[in-house]
Amino acid sequence: MVAIRETDAAGPLLDLPGAVAAPLPEHVEPALATPAAAPPSGEDWVHEIKLDGYRILAKVDRGRVTLSSRRGNDWTDRVPELAGALAALADRTAILDGELVALDARGVSDFQRLQDALGRARVRRPLVYFAFDLLYLDGVDLRAVGLVRRKALLGQVLASALPPLGSTVRLSEHVTGQGPACLAQAARLGLEGIVSKQKDAPYRPGRGPAWLKVKCAHRQEFVVVGFTDPKGSRSHLGALLLATQAGDGLVYRGRVGTGLGEASLRELARRLAALRDGQPRLAHAPSGAEARGVHWVRPQLVVEVSFAGLTEDGLLRHATFRGRREDKAASEVVLEAAGPVARPTR
Repeated sequence: MVAIRETDAAGPLLDLPGAVAAPLPEHVEPALATPAAAPPSGEDWVHEIKLDGYRILAKVDRGRVTLSSRRGNDWTDRVPELAGALAALADRTAILDGELVALDARGVSDFQRLQDALGRARVRRPLVYFAFDLLYLDGVDLRAVGLVRRKALLGQVLASALPPLGSTVRLSEHVTGQGPACLAQAARLGLEGIVSKQKDAPYRPGRGPAWLKVKCAHRQEFVVVGFTDPKGSRSHLGALLLATQAGDGLVYRGRVGTGLGEASLRELARRLAALRDGQPRLAHAPSGAEARGVHWVRPQLVVEVSFAGLTEDGLLRHATFRGRREDKAASEVVLEAAGPVARPTR
C-alpha cells in the first residue's frame, strides 16, 4: 500500500509512473465519456455505474473547498453540505472528480430528486457525492498516472479523513472486465447504464476513446424551443417542443409531456415565460395544425429526456421528461450517436 500522508507524500507519489511534482492547478477541464453501442470486454477495462446527477470537480486546499461544475461554474455555496464534508481533508491539497446525486429509496440515483433538492423550493433530500477519480494530491499532479492507481489512492484519501466523511462522500466502485455482464445487471436494476474506462489510461480532458458511456436505454439532452398550453387538469404548460444542434442550426426533434410533475411544470413555465419569442428558430419546425397553440422560445433551456427511439423523420418516440440540465449549454446539445467500441491509444 502506498503511503500518502502529507509529510512523506512527495517520495511515494512521485514513484508512480506519470506522477509529476506541480502546484495545485487553478482549473482542470474534465474528462468526458464517448457514447458507445456496447461495452468493451476484456480485463483492460473497468466499469462503473453511470450516475444520474451533476458532474462536480472538488478542489481541496488545506480545508478550503471549491466545487466547480462541468462548465466551470462555482457551486461551492450551492452545495454547502458537500463542501463541509470535504473540509475534513484538512491537511490535504487535492482535486477530486465525481458526480453529485440524490438517491431514491432503492439507492439508485434520481435526477428529478436532485433537481428538487437544488431548485428554488430546495426540497430537503440527502445528497451524495460519488468520487471516481483523483487528479492531484499533496503537491503531485496525478493526471498522467494510470486510472486504477489513481482510484486506489482516492480510496485511501477518503478513508483517511478525520472526521470520517460519512455518507456524503463515497468512492465510486468499479468492476474489472465483464463489461457486457455489467451492462445487463445495470439494466435489471433500472440504472441508466455504465461507464467503461481503460484501467491504465491517463486522465485527458474532453471526450476520448479511453472513457465510454453505454446506456441501457436512449437518454440525452435536448434544447427547449417551444411549449404548448395546458389541457384538462394540467397546469402551467402542456408539452415541451425539443431540438438538437445540427450543422449551423437547430433541428426539431418532437415533444415531451410525460414525466412533468407539478414542481417541474411551475419552474419551467416561469423560465420559459422570460424566453418567449415570436418565431421558431429551427429547421423542420411544425407548421399548420401541428403548430397551433405553440409558444416559441429562444433556445437557451436544456432538459434531459429518455425515449424509446427515433422515427424515420428523426422525431422522438415515447419521450419522458427527466429533468432540467444546468451543466450543458444549448450550443453543445447534439443528437448522440453511439459508435462502435474503439481501442484507446495510450
